[in-house]
Amino acid sequence: MAHFILKRLWYGLLVLLGVIVVVFFLFNVLPGDPARMMLGQRADVASVEAINRDLGRDKPLFLQFLNYLNDLSPVSLHNTSDRNSFLFLDREKYGRTLRVMAFGSTSVVLKEPYLRRSYQSKRNVTEILAEGFVNTIILALTAMAFAIIFGIAIGIICAIYKNSFVDRAALVFSVLGMSLPSFFVAILNAWVFAFVLVKYTGLNMSGSLYGVDDFGGGSFLELKNLLLPALTLGIRPLAIIVELTRNSLLEVMTQDYIRTARAKGVSETAIVLKHALKNALNPVVTAISGWLASLLAGAVFVEFIFDWKGIGVVIVNALDKYDFPVVMGAVLFISIILIIINFLVDILYGLLDPRIRLQ
Repeated sequence: MAHFILKRLWYGLLVLLGVIVVVFFLFNVLPGDPARMMLGQRADVASVEAINRDLGRDKPLFLQFLNYLNDLSPVSLHNTSDRNSFLFLDREKYGRTLRVMAFGSTSVVLKEPYLRRSYQSKRNVTEILAEGFVNTIILALTAMAFAIIFGIAIGIICAIYKNSFVDRAALVFSVLGMSLPSFFVAILNAWVFAFVLVKYTGLNMSGSLYGVDDFGGGSFLELKNLLLPALTLGIRPLAIIVELTRNSLLEVMTQDYIRTARAKGVSETAIVLKHALKNALNPVVTAISGWLASLLAGAVFVEFIFDWKGIGVVIVNALDKYDFPVVMGAVLFISIILIIINFLVDILYGLLDPRIRLQ
């Protein structure tokens, strides 16, 4: 099992390195001068050159890439004496650091990954993403929990009552849920539940997890604002999970050991829940992991429509202002989440099915 985990971890690190390479070179060949974005169009040449030196953009592209890797790595090399060195250890940028060993003026340093600073607000990108990530993860987990609970339950009912009215109705719902794009469902839900039926639902068309008190100036928790975005995000994975659970369970129910259990007089409920369901969950686990990662990455439109203050809104605002460090940091952040989720799913596969570990 240890060899299996290390192999998957190595694959994940290779994928992350590939993402870093693509993101860096993609955003560094795009047109636009970050220095002029930060200073404005009336900036003088000396100020532009000073900003480019501070950003490291006066160096060749390959050296910029090495510096970017050095900034992202938690174990990095830095010059501690020469402020003009592009590897200088600037504590204002890197925050808390721990020097492990030194070779003259160069030191091996442990630090938090540095994602650069925003061109517009001058704030650390990590701080900007951390503020939005909390709201995004709450939204994604709520939507996924809704999809998992109701999806597996409906899938089991459809498998037990195959070809019944419930089964056919669930099939129609699944097709609609998989076909409708999330931004259209978001607009439809906002119009129906927060405009047409607002007298009965009391829901808002937009709003984040915390509201602002117009009189006291403080903030307060508004959980009702979570309902519509979570419902919108959860519809598509719910439809997928229903279909996968139903079809996988029907296939497992035809196996020999299920017939043996029935011959022994085991109740149908025990057969489904204790014997068949566990073996039918592999494709469902795959769908759950993929959709959870997709919700974290694909909640951009839904967050923007409902004005949910998550990473999606941060990305849209950064793209609108050509704030490339924020966009690069968000892409890397989401990629790391995808890699971690896939890594955990691989381990879960190995626990559920020993044949995968052997392969």
